Amino acid sequence: AQLAESGGGSVQTGGSLNLSCVASARTFRGSAMGWFRQAPGKEREFVAAINHLGGSPYYADSVKGRFTISRDNAKNTVFLQMNSLKPEDTAVYLCNTVVWGRKYPGNKYWGQGTQVTVSP
Repeated sequence: AQLAESGGGSVQTGGSLNLSCVASARTFRGSAMGWFRQAPGKEREFVAAINHLGGSPYYADSVKGRFTISRDNAKNTVFLQMNSLKPEDTAVYLCNTVVWGRKYPGNKYWGQGTQVTVSP
């Protein structure tokens, strides 16, 4: 799987960022896609997922109402719009395929991720 995340950065509390992840066509097409994150010293956790048609998104409770996942199937790209960011959102954000209806990845290979840092 080839996954390339981008769009991270440093923002203050309440700020916004829009992350992008470009995947290989083989990985992306026909697959539910999701975002995960890993903070220092913590295990990787699920953030959001969307089905292969771009519908039926679901989210971790911690980001519900603040983050929005979407995808552009013509560009093999999945997005994560993050609003009202909090310091606890600080993490490396990664995308991957998702086992639909669950909160774990469908592929053992990961990209490098993109760092999001939210300052108080």
